Amino acid sequence: MIRLTLISPRMLAGGLLILLAATATGLRLRPAPAEVVTGYPVRLSEFGFFQGSLADQVPAPGVVPYALNTPLFSDYAEKLRFVRLPPGAQVPYNDQEVLHFPVGTVIIKTFYYPQDARKPALGRTLMETRLLIHEAGGWKALAYHWDENQQDATLEVAGATRPITWTDASGKKRKLDYTMPNLNQCKGCHSYEGAMRPIGPSARQLNGTFAYSEGADNQLKHWQTQGILTGLPAELAQVPRVPVWSDPGSGDLNARARAWLDINCAHCHNAKGPASTTGLYLDIHQTEPGMLGVNKAPVAAGRGAGDLTYGIVPGKPEASILYFRMASTDPGIMMPEVGRKMVHTESMALIREWIAGMKPDGTW
Repeated sequence: MIRLTLISPRMLAGGLLILLAATATGLRLRPAPAEVVTGYPVRLSEFGFFQGSLADQVPAPGVVPYALNTPLFSDYAEKLRFVRLPPGAQVPYNDQEVLHFPVGTVIIKTFYYPQDARKPALGRTLMETRLLIHEAGGWKALAYHWDENQQDATLEVAGATRPITWTDASGKKRKLDYTMPNLNQCKGCHSYEGAMRPIGPSARQLNGTFAYSEGADNQLKHWQTQGILTGLPAELAQVPRVPVWSDPGSGDLNARARAWLDINCAHCHNAKGPASTTGLYLDIHQTEPGMLGVNKAPVAAGRGAGDLTYGIVPGKPEASILYFRMASTDPGIMMPEVGRKMVHTESMALIREWIAGMKPDGTW
């Protein structure tokens, strides 16, 4: 006969609920439900971010959709982005960093794959919705995994892997074991001066047009009109803007390559990020070619360098460590280290062309 005894969470220092099952082989341990570990709702629907069918991702009043000019690559996943501020709260404009959102802000990002990118009417598969919640003590990351019937998403702290197949815009069938990170891994990218913070929503990334339900508008102007952004310059020409990395009409090759490196690499590779000790700083504000890796030897040699000498060798992408690491899916070599399993061939073509056209001194 099996006897089950439930132990209160208060008796456990780690906040875990343990189910003790006396069996012939001993004790079996089962982790607590997510709400015991985190204190947050188990279901995404409980937050009230969306109205109607949750999978339609129609924002509720007070939830503002947005997009980035050049987003982070995540194994070809598409993303729906939203932000909700506390009632009456505002964000002060700044032209350098990610916007400083007030305590109580929630940033919402849903990852999905279309059934067929050429035919949006065929629908999509929602994979996960990640939240960044600004608490009094700093930012908190949560991940909600969508169920198979696409009715709701459940809080998950340990991460997961889920197979997905889709057809891309060229008509090519793709498949992937999509990885959803655990909550500790979120800190690997969202770290600045040792504290967690958002990566994407800066003035330069939001300075673009978005198709709102009431009509297209510049995102920063819209935020100002909605009363959630203060201090915006009178003329948008005074506001920095990064181009769309894949659109030659939005900026020259150098600007588009720097925009891609800024969002995909600079959250670690900056003077205050997790990779600050490398001396390789890929943020958009960096103007010193050596800091960008031009003719710069790595701080530590190893497999990650691929027996190559410099981060960037002007005119020679195949001789550049930066390009080599982008081309790899080996966990000990590839960059970024987390957040992808696939090679982003389109951005590799961009960076290859950028390095190939670089002057010997690393300038353009």
